[in-house]
Amino acid sequence: MPDLSTEDQKLVILARATRARIRAAEGAAVRDTDGRTYAAATVDLPSLRLTAVQAVVAMAVASGASGVDACVVLGESAELADDDAAVLTDFAGAGGVAVHVGDPRGTIGASLTRP
Repeated sequence: MPDLSTEDQKLVILARATRARIRAAEGAAVRDTDGRTYAAATVDLPSLRLTAVQAVVAMAVASGASGVDACVVLGESAELADDDAAVLTDFAGAGGVAVHVGDPRGTIGASLTRP
């Protein structure tokens, strides 16, 4: 398991709690380039479907963030989905975005940096 900074561990807690609260497929949390954090879960409505990463990035954009520096996504998949990788690349901070992918319990299995 990768070593996470204290700030990234906070994102794990936020993503885990958000996912568990509504029993969603995934939970995600991001830290924007100003240090603010956002958390969201999968949206699965008949007329709207968003992954947790898409939802949390949309929240950051709607709040006026200019980019994200870190993201944690927790769910059953051990890999970052291509659509989620594209969203994070589109909205990455100047130094890229650190991405940590883990299971529903919050155990991080993989970490990578998106440009």
